[in-house]
Amino acid sequence: MPAFEESADIPRWVALFLQSRILDGETPLASFEPDLDSRMRYAPGLVVLTDQRLLSFEWPPGSRRGPDGAMAEAEARSWALAPGLDIHVHEERGLGSLDLRDGTGTISRWRFTNARAAGAHRLAEWRTAMLNGAVPPRTTPHPDAVADCEYCGFPVGPGAAACGECGTPVSKPPLQSLLRLLPLARRYWGLSLLGFLLTLAGTASGLVPPYLTMPLLDGILVPYQSGHQPDTSMVKWYLLGLAGASVLSWAITWAQMYVISSVSERVAADLRLMTYSHLQKLSLEYFGRRRTGDLISRVGSDTDRICYFLSVHALDFGTNLVMLVLTSIILFSIDAGMALVTLLPMPFIAIAVFRVQGRLGRGFSVGNRAWAELTSILADTIPGIRVVKAFAQEDREIQRMQHANQRVLRTNNRVNRVWAYFNAVVLLLTELGVVIVWVAGVYRVFHHSVTVGVLAAFVAYITRFYTQLDSMSRMASATERAASSARRVFAILDRKPKVADSPDSIEPGRLRGAIELRNVSFRYGARPVLRGIDLSIAPGEMIGLVGRSGAGKTTIINLLCRFYDVTDGAILVDGVDLRRYRLNEYRRNVGLVLQEPFLFYGTVAENIAYGRPGATPGEIVKAAKAAHAHEFILRLPNGYDSLVGERGQFLSGGERQRLSIARALLIDPRILILDEATSSVDSETEREIQLALENLTRERTTIAIAHRLSTLKKADRLVVLERGSIVEIGPHAELLAKHGTYARFYKSQLEGLQSAAEEGA
Repeated sequence: MPAFEESADIPRWVALFLQSRILDGETPLASFEPDLDSRMRYAPGLVVLTDQRLLSFEWPPGSRRGPDGAMAEAEARSWALAPGLDIHVHEERGLGSLDLRDGTGTISRWRFTNARAAGAHRLAEWRTAMLNGAVPPRTTPHPDAVADCEYCGFPVGPGAAACGECGTPVSKPPLQSLLRLLPLARRYWGLSLLGFLLTLAGTASGLVPPYLTMPLLDGILVPYQSGHQPDTSMVKWYLLGLAGASVLSWAITWAQMYVISSVSERVAADLRLMTYSHLQKLSLEYFGRRRTGDLISRVGSDTDRICYFLSVHALDFGTNLVMLVLTSIILFSIDAGMALVTLLPMPFIAIAVFRVQGRLGRGFSVGNRAWAELTSILADTIPGIRVVKAFAQEDREIQRMQHANQRVLRTNNRVNRVWAYFNAVVLLLTELGVVIVWVAGVYRVFHHSVTVGVLAAFVAYITRFYTQLDSMSRMASATERAASSARRVFAILDRKPKVADSPDSIEPGRLRGAIELRNVSFRYGARPVLRGIDLSIAPGEMIGLVGRSGAGKTTIINLLCRFYDVTDGAILVDGVDLRRYRLNEYRRNVGLVLQEPFLFYGTVAENIAYGRPGATPGEIVKAAKAAHAHEFILRLPNGYDSLVGERGQFLSGGERQRLSIARALLIDPRILILDEATSSVDSETEREIQLALENLTRERTTIAIAHRLSTLKKADRLVVLERGSIVEIGPHAELLAKHGTYARFYKSQLEGLQSAAEEGA
């Protein structure tokens, strides 16, 4: 059977699938999974480029593969790699094709959706590199040495720096992940030092009672039982010492727990704030790949789990470690031979911990993803409860929750089985260790090598020793669980924003609003969206963007807001490249009114003043009046202090839209962006919003998108987009006179409105 190494471009299931399907000495280089057949139906497929051939496997629609690549028998084809054999990728409107061409034309074609575009481009890059005598860089981890991405669960080789599926940096080993928390505790070094000193003091006070039992037994109790008359005057002092040590140990332990818990809570609070702050700085692209529930789980549950580990388990570990060291010193000082006997089970316990650690880590990683999936269902369905009820899908959502809950249960049960077996083994070894000490001790007592008091003290110490050892071995579970949470949190903190301030960024100040797009191109992943856009907008000019869905209108707005950076070309604002402006300061010059305005839970006044939290009540009312919102606000139960509800659910769509316009007016932006601001309201409400928009757009550079072309008649110019390129520019009347693309759009829309009116009549 041919053997080859899995690479970053050969997923694990493909590597397994190809084992019996390639030639001796043949090396797979890259693979691509088309998901459409020739009739544009969803169907699985596989295209593999090796160093000798191009292989193709196609399955009927509905076929599903197993984790080892097993599937129904595929239709297989292959082509030997000749110098003239090339691969080309073509994409349009969310679909694409990968074409295999020779000197005569296209000899085979595989179709795919956007989700598979990256694989198609990667395969084409490999073939191009081979024809040019080069090889694209790749990682080649061993097939069995595969970890799971902390975000998406995609297999990632340990040699890779980041997940090839979602781009998340590869997680660190457990201890390394937890050690990254130490800098956070540096701010509280005084409390941490106090906690350490209290740990030493508490451990030392806990070791006093067994030491006092030796003279109590050997000097008083054993002689008294043998018929002698020992001096009993010291009994009360021994007993007072035992009681005092217990009380002192209790007091120190209480103070120790309070101090350590205080430090851990502060560290966890800092970590929560740091993670949330970093999320705010990440680019919009990052959130498109993540589920809200997963991010909530990381900021909330995972930081809480880290806090619990630091305040409880780390405290126990420190106490147990100090106890083991001090106990070992005392045991060797009492009797070195018997102390060595106590170490016999130690190697076996260490082996058990080492063997179970990896399985626990993988189990907790899968468990965290299962819990994040459950949280994501809650984050989806609770805000969308009106849609759930409107479509009577309560039972379906309950089933989704049940499946997610069962997955959490299954993953936790797998971990618990491993953990239960490990606990039983450690308990057996520690119990055997105590028995061994008793056997050795009794033998030494019979041979008069040690006294009964020494044996009793030794047994008391060794019992504590093994208790602490057992407790420390149980730390493997808590450590792996906390390390898994730490990796998930640091996976956020390690992510770099794709849109960030440049080192030489400048303050934009109050902009004039002149905008120029120079040969702007942009790609979402491997899909081209804009191609060579050139457009100049004068300060105070209103531009309307027109085109079919997917033409690139929203992408231009996203680039102007700098939610994304251009792939090629540049956007200049007041003659300066947009990327040179300080991001937050630039966005304070931009007002955005969306098709679906988002309102936060809070009062009407708080939502209007969101962009300017320090605005006075008079300024808020002035903005509301300009947005034609003042009248309906006064009709609310508490006026401007009325709660809008979750996402503004207590308000109508038109009312929410007018509040968003007031919010934009209050910041007085120089550049205004309107994204379908009137598409979701009735005609009467649209008139109210149009009046508000007239106030908003006055003396501001405005870029507007609207499907209702009649709303753009007042625009100075209309920019017509098609397939990511500008096809027409001009005023409404001029474009109608050209009888071009815009005229066809306008005519088609008028005919639709007339048909709707006739049907209504």
